[in-house]
Amino acid sequence: MNRKIYWITFVAVMGGFIFGLNMAGISGAVNSIRDVFDLSDGGLGLVVSALTIGCLIGSLFTGGFADRYGRRKIFLAVAVLFIVSSLGCALAPDSHTLVFFRLLAGIAVGADSVIGPMYISEMAPADKRGRLVSFQQFAVVIGILVAYAIDYLLLDLAEAWRWMLGVPVVFGAIFFVLALTSLPESRRWAPTKGSVAREKRAFSDIFKGKTGRIVLLGTLLAAFQQITGINAVVNYAPIIFEQTGVGGGTALLQSCLVGFVNFLATIIALWLVDTKGRKTLLLWGAAGMILSLAYLACSFSFGWPGGGVLVALLVYIAFFAASFAPVMWVVNSEIFPDRVRAQALSFSTCISWICTFLTVQFSPWILNALGGAALFGIFGLFSLAAFLFVWKYIPETKGKSLEQIEKELGL
Repeated sequence: MNRKIYWITFVAVMGGFIFGLNMAGISGAVNSIRDVFDLSDGGLGLVVSALTIGCLIGSLFTGGFADRYGRRKIFLAVAVLFIVSSLGCALAPDSHTLVFFRLLAGIAVGADSVIGPMYISEMAPADKRGRLVSFQQFAVVIGILVAYAIDYLLLDLAEAWRWMLGVPVVFGAIFFVLALTSLPESRRWAPTKGSVAREKRAFSDIFKGKTGRIVLLGTLLAAFQQITGINAVVNYAPIIFEQTGVGGGTALLQSCLVGFVNFLATIIALWLVDTKGRKTLLLWGAAGMILSLAYLACSFSFGWPGGGVLVALLVYIAFFAASFAPVMWVVNSEIFPDRVRAQALSFSTCISWICTFLTVQFSPWILNALGGAALFGIFGLFSLAAFLFVWKYIPETKGKSLEQIEKELGL
């Protein structure tokens, strides 16, 4: 049984690995793409952000499709989208085509961010569920690291950017074959339940009564995962370093350092999530984020030495990666009841992607107009709010069956 569930999890999180490849793979290609297609800053920004827009679309509609057609078919569709979108990006003759296929890749990423944690939570035994669902985030982190490494190895090739964007084709094909041959349908979904009973339920039902309260809690947790600043810190770290006079290393080296810390901290989460519990990790993570963000705000306000900024950023990333990064997905996949899990995860994940977009979009303006102290002060206040929210409202779900969780929540 253990071997089978671990193999099923391995196949299911391959989508998360390709998710990471798509998110980070473009980092080594942006300068070449700008030159090849003669893009303005706005044009290049559209190429990069098209993935996020696609994520919004993919996450919003996946739940309904998963209820209607089953989890397994969604995995297969995601694998096909990864193959087609990566091939399209690699062969794109112009920037408009590239934007279209980046959007398509985003739809696959958004869909996988819903279907991966949902499927694993439905298949996993209670005592291993936290760790197995967290493997989804671990796979994403590994995908990001591999993307950085591949970009570095491909730098000297002619038209290297096309090869960088085409890498997910190979892994997408492997994912499709393994999903087709190895993934059973979720035991919590059956054709009769999916095609008949669930079609009669309106999407608005997830907002009603006690179910609506739980969906609100999960959605707020998903929002806090992003508005505490992680994607702003990761995306704009080089700019932040420049403002404090610590620009020394190359962008690639900085990215690898961030990715490596992210990787190590995620391993800690895998180790602790089923022993110390979900709520404990979230609270300790929020506390560490508050302290590191407070240091960052003070360093900008009082001109503290720039070396401390790098340390504080890495500490912040470590606490986030060991808590909110994987645990949000675990908690939401557990607290949403069977009858609305797919649609509720779609909604909360869509809100998470919206918060990602807003954070990344407005952080440069805050940094340049108001300064680093304001930016990190805002993220610190959100982290404090996240701590209080988790402490008061998020239940501990460690070691409990999904049925037991539903009963305790009064659903």
